[in-house]
Amino acid sequence: MKHLLLGDEAIAQGAIDAGLSGVYAYPGTPSTEITEYIQAAVRIQHSEISCRWATNEKTAMEAALGISYMGKRALVCMKHVGMNVCADAFINAAITGVNGGLIIVAADDPSMHSSQNEQDSRFYAKFAMIPCLEPSNQQEAYDMMAYGFQLSERLKTPILMRVTTRMAHSRAVVNTTDTPRPQNEKSMPENVNHFILLPAFAKKNYAELVDLQPVFTEESNTAGHNTYVKGTKPEKAILTTGIAYNYLMENYDPKMGCSILRITQYPLPQALIEQMVADGMKELLVIEEGQPVVEELICGMIPSSVLVRGRLTGDLPRMGELSPDCVRQALGMKALPTLDKEPIVVGRPPALCQGCGHRDMYAALNEVAREYTSPRIFGDIGCYTLGALSPFHAIHACVEMGASVTMAKGAADAGQHPAIAVIGDSTFTHSGMTGLLDCVNANANVVILISDNLTTGMTGGQDSAGTGRLEQICCGLGVAPEHVRVVVPLPKNMEEIKSVLREEIDFPGTSVVIARRECIQTLKRHLKAAKKG
Repeated sequence: MKHLLLGDEAIAQGAIDAGLSGVYAYPGTPSTEITEYIQAAVRIQHSEISCRWATNEKTAMEAALGISYMGKRALVCMKHVGMNVCADAFINAAITGVNGGLIIVAADDPSMHSSQNEQDSRFYAKFAMIPCLEPSNQQEAYDMMAYGFQLSERLKTPILMRVTTRMAHSRAVVNTTDTPRPQNEKSMPENVNHFILLPAFAKKNYAELVDLQPVFTEESNTAGHNTYVKGTKPEKAILTTGIAYNYLMENYDPKMGCSILRITQYPLPQALIEQMVADGMKELLVIEEGQPVVEELICGMIPSSVLVRGRLTGDLPRMGELSPDCVRQALGMKALPTLDKEPIVVGRPPALCQGCGHRDMYAALNEVAREYTSPRIFGDIGCYTLGALSPFHAIHACVEMGASVTMAKGAADAGQHPAIAVIGDSTFTHSGMTGLLDCVNANANVVILISDNLTTGMTGGQDSAGTGRLEQICCGLGVAPEHVRVVVPLPKNMEEIKSVLREEIDFPGTSVVIARRECIQTLKRHLKAAKKG
């Protein structure tokens, strides 16, 4: 069957057709659509696939490892910075190994379209010493799910699949199977000790993982996903990876005669690289999306006499996404004429939606903050981060998920007053709760302002783990009930909100103010659905 699918959707359909039993994820662009697609498929087909959103990427990874422990196939999905959150479980999963197939999809975001950094998830695969898949088109993304699960079960190892924004969010026709594979039957691990990482067992497991490294490399040499084509002028060669292969093909002229090695599976295929050298390679252009992972590794695998060009040498940009134009220039071709000397569309910076509750929350917070000398407001990751921009300019820091709470505590420890954290409901349950416990234990003089829009708004309105339970969670963590305050951010309530904020700022301890009003976008959808119903 043929379908027009996003790269994310191709991954999702590939996983379903490969006998998936559970997908675990926290929403994050550009990975969100994988889980949403599976959730929609389950609703339509009434499939028995576990597909609820996890509280964060670490809990997602651990739940997926639990499904694998029971012999079934599991998929974990996240954006690249989510790999940092799940790293403890991810790295140790390489030591435990797997029972049922386990694939972790990391969607990288070069150029930081909606992210804090440009980190490259291929480093995590090397760090964990496990295979990594990097499809160069949507069909490969679909096909590699079945292959990845088979590889995972055959070699008893988790597999990382790395995609980037352009792969995740572009569409292509994908041929899918007419005979999906059934889910695995439940089965226990043959060696239970493999999943008990006491040092005595972990040492044996680690030795086995080290012994598997040549097997992983041989798989890259022979599996067929990595391809090498010798050119008529093999002294010049090109090594390209994943989505970057498409940028090469948009520009490549066969008359160039270069040899081309396309990498879609790691570790790097030693035999294919040696073949390039044996064929007389004198110069190598490395075209890869993301950081110069391959460019650095390849220098230790080939003779020093070979000239290696790429991001490190300035032949390609050191930062941001690649493009057909910059690849064209790296190939020594003239730049194509462009029509964008004058901007066709006026740039429009992101802004909080009109009618958004975050707006009224910031309006009140700014008014109160001006009453104090040098207030510091620590922001977090979500729609409300836009409060840093015009017209509010309301926050003074934003680093990573949950940092607002503990940075406010640290600032208070240094003598700052007032020290205020602004965090969303989903981010609070993702990674803010433990910081609040630190605040309570130290009786830190902070105000934690939870802007609760009853959803995970930044990524499209997915379920939020703490909806309807934030007060109980905060009290359960030890905040005095009289200092867990709830306000409704509307213009008519402005004086009440300001009064509550003043009272809690002046209270010498830890307090929480919950500003609760449904996201304007999800409210519209709910009202529309209610009309239809």
